Amino acid sequence: MHRSAGVAMAWNVFRFCTALRGLGSIMILLVLAIVGVTYYAVVLCNYGPALLLGGGTTLAALAVLLLFHFLLAMLLWSYFSVVFTNPGSVPPNWNLDFDEERGETAPLSSSEYNSQTNSQQSMAVGDTGNPRVRYCRKCNQLKPPRCHHCSVCGRCILKMDHHCVWVVNCVGALNYKYFLLFLFYTFLETTLVTLSLLPHFIAFFSDVDIPGTPAALATTFLTFVLNLAFSLSVLGFMIMHVSLVSANTTTIEAYEKKTSPRWMYDLGRKKNFAQVFGNDKKYWFIPAYSEEDLRRMPALQGLDYPVRSDLDGQEL
Repeated sequence: MHRSAGVAMAWNVFRFCTALRGLGSIMILLVLAIVGVTYYAVVLCNYGPALLLGGGTTLAALAVLLLFHFLLAMLLWSYFSVVFTNPGSVPPNWNLDFDEERGETAPLSSSEYNSQTNSQQSMAVGDTGNPRVRYCRKCNQLKPPRCHHCSVCGRCILKMDHHCVWVVNCVGALNYKYFLLFLFYTFLETTLVTLSLLPHFIAFFSDVDIPGTPAALATTFLTFVLNLAFSLSVLGFMIMHVSLVSANTTTIEAYEKKTSPRWMYDLGRKKNFAQVFGNDKKYWFIPAYSEEDLRRMPALQGLDYPVRSDLDGQEL
């Protein structure tokens, strides 16, 4: 009885993961459709025509349109960076043996890798002799610290946070910053749209005659409601991720370490922030890293993370 229930649950989860894979380009098209409707309402129906009115109205419309297009460009840049950036995969023959002479992790030879893999398969999950290294039975390979298997992507993801259906990709070590910037610019853009369309929304419930076609008025109304909903929901999501970054943890790790009062990767807010956004301030607000940060900060590559000296031996 219990076996049948377990098989049914595994099958349901598999079907759910398959459905998420199938969303694919549909979610991207949905995002672009929302952007298109918003652009039509703000630029073509309201503030574009306001440029021709002259006086202070023209200046206000110009300011709104300039800010709108800037935030939209940053939003789309961040969004497609998340979509098309590999969140981080485990390199072939990865191991935690550190080569002090070269200052990097040395790969295992084929015989060494097969020997180590076979020995790990005979152990219980997670019992690798090193609390920071585990074994993935689905991928049949060792897992680096903070790495988790994604059932939707079907592979292990470095410092996996979650699988996001909106970006049709996992959010992991290599694109987490881009995801946070996507949230940030989405919040600013939706807030700007909500505030700029608020007078038009209020006019719907007044006795004032509203210029425009019924289609334009309906689009404006829909755009205001959509952007208000998105701004509030993204704000809550963004606050959650700010707290995660400040503690140097992920959504998955936050759940796993609920019983642990101290976190071995928490190095303080400043260093925790740098492990996501880098040290170069010029790159903090764009979906990219400086070559200097990529060269000098191994954490940005997703394979090696410094730990607190007082908790170096803590179990994950």
